[in-house]
Amino acid sequence: MNDNFFSYHDKKGRFFEHISDSPAVLVLFSFLFVICAGTLLLMLPISTVESESTSFLGAFFTATSATCVTGLIVYDTATHFTFLGQLIILFLIQIGGLGIMTISSAFAIMLGQKLSLKSENMMQSVVGESNKVNMINLIKNIVIVTIIFEFLGVLQMYPTFHKLYPNLKAIYFSIFHSVSAFCNAGFCLYEDSLVGFHANFNVNFIITFLIIIGGIGFPVIADLAKNIFKKRTIKRLSLHTKIVISATFFLIILGMIGFYIAEYNNEMKDFSFSERIYTSYFQSVTTRTAGFNTIDNANLAKSSSFLSIILMFIGASPGSTGGGIKTTAFVVVFVSVFAMFRGNRDVNIFKRRVSDEIIRRVMALVAISISFVAFMLFLLLLIEPFSFEKIIFEAVSAFGTVGLSRGITALLSNYGKIIIILLMFLGRVGPLTLIYAISERSEKSTFKFVEEKISIG
Repeated sequence: MNDNFFSYHDKKGRFFEHISDSPAVLVLFSFLFVICAGTLLLMLPISTVESESTSFLGAFFTATSATCVTGLIVYDTATHFTFLGQLIILFLIQIGGLGIMTISSAFAIMLGQKLSLKSENMMQSVVGESNKVNMINLIKNIVIVTIIFEFLGVLQMYPTFHKLYPNLKAIYFSIFHSVSAFCNAGFCLYEDSLVGFHANFNVNFIITFLIIIGGIGFPVIADLAKNIFKKRTIKRLSLHTKIVISATFFLIILGMIGFYIAEYNNEMKDFSFSERIYTSYFQSVTTRTAGFNTIDNANLAKSSSFLSIILMFIGASPGSTGGGIKTTAFVVVFVSVFAMFRGNRDVNIFKRRVSDEIIRRVMALVAISISFVAFMLFLLLLIEPFSFEKIIFEAVSAFGTVGLSRGITALLSNYGKIIIILLMFLGRVGPLTLIYAISERSEKSTFKFVEEKISIG
């Protein structure tokens, strides 16, 4: 019996040692642990209002959506969950937004522990840093920046909510929506999201501002702060920052114009000019990973639905609270194709050459993302009765951790919900671990095969 006991603990020790030696696996297990803990907490009777009940699958779906900052829901957050249940969801959103490794490393710092080299490397992978930096300062800055912007969001939204609710409720609504917006989660305390605020400038501006800041990534924020606020110059901004800022601006404007045209005589037909501008802008920003909406997505025109799918798949930027293949990957693919048509051997962006290794990683990321979404979409089409348009919208929204829906999430079968859970989970941590795994592969062949050309067109 003692031999079995020691054998069991030896295997257990090797198991945890294997996880700690593989940062990519550690990220997966960390997210999974938080999701499971959140599931158990949401299943507690005190987390659900007396007239409702929360199933295991429903709690697991909600915990996954919150931790992966997606926003897809099978239960209405405001009416199904108690105040405690909503706080649990908010806590999961905050953890998911910052990233498990950021949170755990921050606690390690507070306990006076030194980060290992492996943990530092993993942290750099999580936040998208390409150069060696002081990781302790980086983590502190991440937490500080998050608190600052979420607090500013609370201050700015409080006057609007204070006009509608008593003081404490207004503060709570401001905190919940500020955290949800900055983390690009899309969870809302209104049944119709923010449709009732489509004409409110303050809510439109503050929510989208938080979404954009949370979506451009911590490295970009740090680079902007270092070069603009300290050195008063933009000449030394990194290539990464220039790509992210340019791509974000381009996608927002392009999406805004697209939604304005597509929904002019549809969901916005009775809106004033200013309301159409607010709504088009809001929809363009939120579609790339936030999940809030100020118009009914169930009634979107087909052109708007198609545009939304493209923006959701692209997503936010590396090192951010958002999902998708990321803006940098989109730019690299676009510029690579453009360079090929121009007959250029090199891919140049802002007078800097992008290495062939980076291009290969991007192509691998995009190819695997498309393949994974396509496979899951095939399964959903097999088992769900909804139209192709609604199902592909749901699948891409889950993979991009966006949280927008055409109104079918709660109506999905149990198998359909499990597939969406997988899309949310792997959409959040999959690309991250994939990039890390590709980056860490150091094995190189000692020989090369004979080269032979093939036809590609």
